[in-house]
Amino acid sequence: MVYLERYKKNPVLKPNPNYEWQQGAVFNCGATLFKEKIILLYRAIGNYETYISTLGLAESDDGYNFKARPEPVMVPEEPFEKYGVEDPRITWLEGKYYICYTAVRTPVPAGDVDFHIGIASTSDFKTFKKYGTVINEYRDKDGVLFPEKINGRYALMHRAPEPDMWIAYSKDLKNWTDHKKFFSPIKNSWQDFKVGAGAPPIKTDEGWVNFYHGVSKELHYSLGVMLLDLKDPTKIISIIEDPILKPELDYEKEGDVPNVCFTCGVVEKDKKFLVYYGAADKCIAVAFIDKTKLLQAL
Repeated sequence: MVYLERYKKNPVLKPNPNYEWQQGAVFNCGATLFKEKIILLYRAIGNYETYISTLGLAESDDGYNFKARPEPVMVPEEPFEKYGVEDPRITWLEGKYYICYTAVRTPVPAGDVDFHIGIASTSDFKTFKKYGTVINEYRDKDGVLFPEKINGRYALMHRAPEPDMWIAYSKDLKNWTDHKKFFSPIKNSWQDFKVGAGAPPIKTDEGWVNFYHGVSKELHYSLGVMLLDLKDPTKIISIIEDPILKPELDYEKEGDVPNVCFTCGVVEKDKKFLVYYGAADKCIAVAFIDKTKLLQAL
């Protein structure tokens, strides 16, 4: 069996009552290395009546002790994201940090929420350029860009139509074609309801390491990992059958949404994969695994 090892002093980031915009919850963070620091771009909730998310930023020298900025770095300001910017994933691509995020177009209390994949970029994590939303023919989320072109085209992992995982390709990051479903829920398993992308895939000599989430019919969110072919990422080389992390501890089982472990970002540091995950839609935790051990298991 292969499992992630939790950091003993989890959570690494909690809601901050001193700042209204993140006094309710902080969770579901993208993660990357920037100027020798680990950056977390995280989703924050202040007002539970509207439940509109903004994105905050925290940084760390060691990957475990984080200092957050006092103000959000991305807020809903365009019509296509009027009711929230959520669940960012960060990909270093062609000299920029690209962020795929869920752009919420209609208010959460309305019930049938309309959302799409938004794309933004930054070079300094201070200013962000937004490019709008893509694949607008579906309600879509869990958008993740691969860190390099594949066969001359950009590649995007996403989840539309639900409940499966798809990969699409583009020459311009705007128009996406050749959508192909490559992974679906597995009956009578920990991921029998729906599956979705987690962190951006990580390139290794053996293939793309793909951390993802699976949801059970009981709505328990757990983490899994698979290895994808470098030239055709719709081909799964191998997959670990059991979840590598599932809700077991109090901060993962009790929160705004119970029984959730949900990753949007993984960083490779000191020959380990540091997996940052939202716990029960309330706080941020980290777990890790030796890179060689994981690749051997895959």
